[in-house]
Amino acid sequence: MTLIGQTRARAVATLSLDSVPTRNALSAALVGELAEALTDCAKDPDVRAVVLTHTGTTFCAGADLRDPPHPDALVQLLRQIVELPKPVVARISGHVRAGGLGLLAACDIAAASAESTFAFTEVRIGVAPAVISLTLLPRADPRVLARYYLTGERFGPPEAVRLGLLTAAADDVDTALQPVLDGLRRAAPGALAETKQLLTARVLETFDRDAATLTALSARLFSSEQAREGMTAFLERRDAAWVV
Repeated sequence: MTLIGQTRARAVATLSLDSVPTRNALSAALVGELAEALTDCAKDPDVRAVVLTHTGTTFCAGADLRDPPHPDALVQLLRQIVELPKPVVARISGHVRAGGLGLLAACDIAAASAESTFAFTEVRIGVAPAVISLTLLPRADPRVLARYYLTGERFGPPEAVRLGLLTAAADDVDTALQPVLDGLRRAAPGALAETKQLLTARVLETFDRDAATLTALSARLFSSEQAREGMTAFLERRDAAWVV
């Protein structure tokens, strides 16, 4: 079963997370397939830009709690998107949770439709948004981010724009992205690659400095008693023991 759909149109490759039964959760298999597809796009001289989107009503529900990727694999995937020598554009028309927000923040440009919702749900299952902070902390507004990291509250597209997660929010996400994709098609490939390096330098500095520490933190938290209770409560659709 293929977990990543792939199409091409006028030098833009569209990669779709396509695991609707798991709400496109980041399983080891999905992370591996997405990394392979991105590698192919990087090597293909006919690809000018990549659109990362989804099937179903959820862009990504975060880590697959039944088949989570190794933290190192998630770090490598996020870095691959940041380092890809071609712009990566996120197209969202659904819900984004936890690890999916790290994927979104790794992209260069992001747009979402009005029905999209977002939430950092890690604290509610007893862990922290550790690895995804590699892409979020350098790009998001720290004061706004603090609220949603700490509370796990759900928020909509206008707040996601204010936070710095989205470039644009619109009733019709494809209409919003049309001038973006047209602009990328008119840009010289080499110039795009060099310009992207300018834009991502600070993000990559964060990877170089913090990746090992945040990977270790993620592994420690996910193996804790608190996380076991939180994930069990989530899967059983009940409140965790600490809820008051």
